Amino acid sequence: MPSLPELARAHTDLTEADVAWLALLQADWQIIADLSFADLVMWLPDRDGTGYWAAGQMRPTTGPTALVDDVVGTFIAHGRRPLLDAAHLEGRIAREGDPEWRDDVPVRVEAIPVRRGENVIAVVARNTNLHGVRTPSRLELSYLQTASELTQMIAHGAFPYAGQRSDHADSPRVGDGFIRVDAAGRVTYASPNALSVYRKLGLSGDLADQDLAAVTRALVPPELRTDEEAISAVLGARMPRDAEIGNRQATVIIRAIPLRPTGPTTGGLILLRDVTDLRRRDRELITKDATIREIHHRVKNNLQTVAALLRLQARRIESVSGREALEEAVRRVGAIAVVHETLSQSFEEEVEFDTVADQLIGLVSEVGAHEGSVVLRRTGSFGTLSSAAATPLAMVLTEVLQNAMEHGYPQDRSGCVEVSAGTRAGDAALLVRVRDDGVGLPDGFDPQASTSLGLSIVRTLVAELGGSLEIGPHPDGVGTLVEFAFPR
Repeated sequence: MPSLPELARAHTDLTEADVAWLALLQADWQIIADLSFADLVMWLPDRDGTGYWAAGQMRPTTGPTALVDDVVGTFIAHGRRPLLDAAHLEGRIAREGDPEWRDDVPVRVEAIPVRRGENVIAVVARNTNLHGVRTPSRLELSYLQTASELTQMIAHGAFPYAGQRSDHADSPRVGDGFIRVDAAGRVTYASPNALSVYRKLGLSGDLADQDLAAVTRALVPPELRTDEEAISAVLGARMPRDAEIGNRQATVIIRAIPLRPTGPTTGGLILLRDVTDLRRRDRELITKDATIREIHHRVKNNLQTVAALLRLQARRIESVSGREALEEAVRRVGAIAVVHETLSQSFEEEVEFDTVADQLIGLVSEVGAHEGSVVLRRTGSFGTLSSAAATPLAMVLTEVLQNAMEHGYPQDRSGCVEVSAGTRAGDAALLVRVRDDGVGLPDGFDPQASTSLGLSIVRTLVAELGGSLEIGPHPDGVGTLVEFAFPR
């Protein structure tokens, strides 16, 4: 289904500013469809002046639809819908004519010009299924009156309000709670759902004829009012904006739309949504995230403590081989600690592994420092990995780098160890290459038969990741190349 910008570019002379205005209207027109109990279709005038293109459609949630099929992307020639022509050419709301019959359903159609500045840039057709019409209640009359005023504002270019949109996930809808106030901010009508919201805030009486801002201040203690001016401006419908209010019983999102059908403000539409449970879940998630990060932080601290104890023990051991074994253990524990340190600073259980790899390179460079000058560097990107994959990969990378430093370069030899990471062609697996320009592998070396603890760890962890491992001389004949890959 084509989008509004695509249709506008392909078939109209509308400017980017015009399209942005129409997009802002579409973000809010669920409100108008619900208040009207009607389907809305946005028609764009063709650049050749031959007709109109349907660029948007919205069905009501408060009544039966008048349009069973989607019409976006369809074209209507001039003369086929006289009301569209009248609204576009005369710049007025066109309501004349008998109901149309569609699929055995009588439909009343109204055409509303969408004005931006001095120009009519589109027409919104309001299609009401008359089978759903019955003797209106006070709620329905209030809905229809408000819809009529909003459509007049659209025709005059006074709606939508810049910067205001109701298509955010937690924005209130008409059915969540509907209040109308007069120009003085006094309630002229409140829907049953709106009354229920205020009951949760602690209201015991009625809202009718009450100053909504004053009633709300009495329910929300001063220390919980984050923006005193917003309460007055929003609840008095003098300012088109959202606000969140609440006390210890409930939390409510409020949206105000000032009504100015003829220019001056005649009152306002207030939409309410009870988000008490939503905010409670948000707080629980925040607490859970903070707890998880704190756990990673404590694990990192504990691992660093273990590493420090092993380092102290290594200094007391006279055996060279025993001291080297403990130093290797320190390095392995440090590699795991680096992953937990990164997780403790993240809101997700995922790791930007480039940061971890750079820290591991620095760790190996520090531990493996010797008389020669060996440079370790990274190219390419590992991307984002799950914590389950990050820890074994950190261990593998540390072991491979340490082996390159220990066995590839005698104490007086200089060189470069390069880590490159990227995506393997064909299966999108993560491919990591560690290449050194050292002395190379010894004659007859068989990586599968080697009993080295470090190489055994690498083989085991790569297998756990579901990956593959290759170790051999570099194709250019200088140094060693280690390649390992595993699915992301």
